[in-house]
Order: sequence, then structure tokens, then C-alpha cells
Amino acid sequence: MLIFATPSPTAGDNAWVLVSTALVLMMCIPGLFLFYGGLVRSKNVLSIAAQCLALTALGVLMWWAFGYSLVFGTSFKGSGLGHIFGGSENFGFAGLGAGSSSYEPRISGATFGLFQAMFAAITPALIIGAVAERMKFSAVLFFSALWTVLVYYPVAHAVWGASGAFAGLANPDAPFKAADFAGGIVVHMTSGWSALLLCILVGPRAGFGKRPMTPHSMVLCVAGTGLLWAGWYGFNAGSALAADGVAIQAFLTTTLGAAAATLAWAAIEKLHRGKPSVLGLCSGAIAGLATITNAAGFVSGMSAVFIGILAGSVSYWACSVLKPKFGYDDALDTFGVHGIGGTIGALATALLMSAQANSAGGELISKGLLKGQLMAMALCILLSLAMTWLIAKIVSKSIGLRVTEEGEAQGLDIADHGEEGYNHN
Repeated sequence: MLIFATPSPTAGDNAWVLVSTALVLMMCIPGLFLFYGGLVRSKNVLSIAAQCLALTALGVLMWWAFGYSLVFGTSFKGSGLGHIFGGSENFGFAGLGAGSSSYEPRISGATFGLFQAMFAAITPALIIGAVAERMKFSAVLFFSALWTVLVYYPVAHAVWGASGAFAGLANPDAPFKAADFAGGIVVHMTSGWSALLLCILVGPRAGFGKRPMTPHSMVLCVAGTGLLWAGWYGFNAGSALAADGVAIQAFLTTTLGAAAATLAWAAIEKLHRGKPSVLGLCSGAIAGLATITNAAGFVSGMSAVFIGILAGSVSYWACSVLKPKFGYDDALDTFGVHGIGGTIGALATALLMSAQANSAGGELISKGLLKGQLMAMALCILLSLAMTWLIAKIVSKSIGLRVTEEGEAQGLDIADHGEEGYNHN
């Protein structure tokens, strides 16, 4: 996140970031639920709703209790633990009030804490798309709680925290310089790479590759896509942490990146399969949004279009060629969209960052950004995969990862919640 030297919070900047907080919340409830929910079979739609809702609540409470402090605190600095977490001084949001945030003086500490809570809540919710229709509700919550502590918090601290090893703008003493404007590494790479391994460990859905598992409602999927796109302005432009020129630039690049990726995916699908599907249009939009996230406040409009075209093209290949070739059941293409998109976006940021688009970018460029970016990306992938493997083993040995065969055939709506998404009477 960016730091600007102004004396005190302003009403306009606080209002913009609070509105952005609500927009990011809307991305998970109902945006992500409608997007993912439309893509699963009707017997599993409520399970997606329950997971999105519960993970949002769990993520917010964990963030308030200790997550914010572990990411953005500084009291562990100088100790061995300081390389992994920030500190304990802000447990329960202690010290966060109406006064200036130490990360952005133009907004209050409480505003910054609330805004970041939504990122911590939605990130593990992205992972559920890869294991949809077969991972049970209790396992999703248990896995996500451990994953948030062991993956999200350490990576967010390293890249954004005031004592983080890669926090190029927030920590002048950081040994390495990396740039992640709104979560390309912290959100999309962590969730996407973890999703890839988790779906392999959980195993494919019963009948995967043998019978059709088509989306039950593309109408819901399109509605979710629209809500996610709108909410992403809070995600990206809100990460300027003020209603300023950087926010405007991030708003612009988010729009252009998503638009370019939407049409790029559709064009390639037309050439490859003969018809541009509605699912492809939706997937292209989300791929563009995920890919531009890292670079949103750092690049020009022209670069954003290029990143969008790259996002739509490479993510299409990952979902339509790579996944069938290796046979893993990433049910809703979390890795193909978020993992691939986040990785492309993080690399593109280092290569296309413009001091004209954001003056802070010049400082990062002068300090060897590409090397630091590659190191941060490698750390993110290795930690995500290692901890996902460990956590999945813990969950599997304790409560189990999957629903029973009978429950999977019946549908997770009934098996996990005793309810149905639709009345068939």
C-alpha cells in the first residue's frame, strides 16, 4: 500500500475508503457467491452461498482479533518472529481509531483496518472454487482458518507490512523491493496456487471427465461477474487509500484491463472452438480484473490494455488446454484465472511500471524492482504450496476433507445444510 505525507485524515478520503470497503464486501457477498454459485450444479448452489457467507464472517473476526496486528503491526521487528508476522500491539484493533493511520495519514487507522479486513476475508473464499461440490463445509472453514494464518498473513506482512521484507514503499529498510498495488501477489497468487494443490489433494469430483458437469445458471454467473467488476473498483482504486489521482488511475486501468481481457478471451475461444461462450466472456472479465490488480495504480492505460489481452489469452490457455492435459479438477478455474492471472500481473508490474502513472513507481524502479518482485513471487508460490499441503493433511487426518460418496451424489446443499437452493415441488 502507498504512503503519502499529509497531516491528518480528511472526510473525503475516509469516505472513499469506507465506500471501497463496502464494495469489496459486495464482491464476496453476493458477487463471488453468484459467480461461483451459477457455475456449480443446482444441488450445490447453497453450499457455495454458505461458504462465502461463513468465510467472510470468519475472516473479519480473525482479522479484528489478531490478523491486522500480525500483518501490519511492528512489535516483532528485530526478532525471529518478525520475519513472519508484524506484531501483537493491535490485537482486537487496539490503537486503531479516528486518528491517522500509520500507513496512510489521510485516512483513520480504523478505516484502514476495516478496508484490509475485506481482503483477508475474500482471499480464502476464492479457493473454494477449485474444490467446489466435494469439500465439506466444516473442512472448508477449518482449512481456511489455518490457511489464513499460515499463508495470507505472512505474505501480506512481507509485501505490505511496515516491517515486511518486500514492502518496498511501506518499509524503507526492506532488504528487497516488491510492488503489489492491490493484491496480485497477496490475494490472487496465494489463493490461486493454493487452489491448484488443494484440488489435487482433495481429488476430482465423482464422475469427473465421464459425465457433463455444466453450470446450472449462467444468468447467476453473469450477475456475479457484474457485481465483481463493480466491486473491484473498491478493491483496486480503494487501494490508493485516498480519493486522489492514483485512485483515478487505478480506476481507469481496472476498467481497461477487464475490458481487454473479456474480448481477448472471447476472440480466442471463437477461433479455438467456433463460438464465444457467455462463460468465456465472464471468465475473461474476471481474469482481466485479477491480472490488473497488482499493477492497477502503477501502470499506464496502454499497459493496462496489453495486460488485459495477455490475461485473457494466457488464462484461456490455462483453463482450456493446460487443465485438460493434466487432468486436475479445478472445478471453477480458480488456478487458471486467479493463480495464472495473479502471476502474470505481478511480473507485468515489474516490467511495465511507470513513474508517469505513479511517481512512487520511480522509487521502486530505481531500487531493483524486478529482482525483488521475482523473489516475492517465488516466496509466495513456495509458501502457498508448502502450507496448503501441510494444512490439507491436518484437516484430512482430523475431520476429513470430503463429504461422503452418498453426500456428494445427493448434493452438498442437503448433505451439509439440510436445505435446497430451489424448490422442486
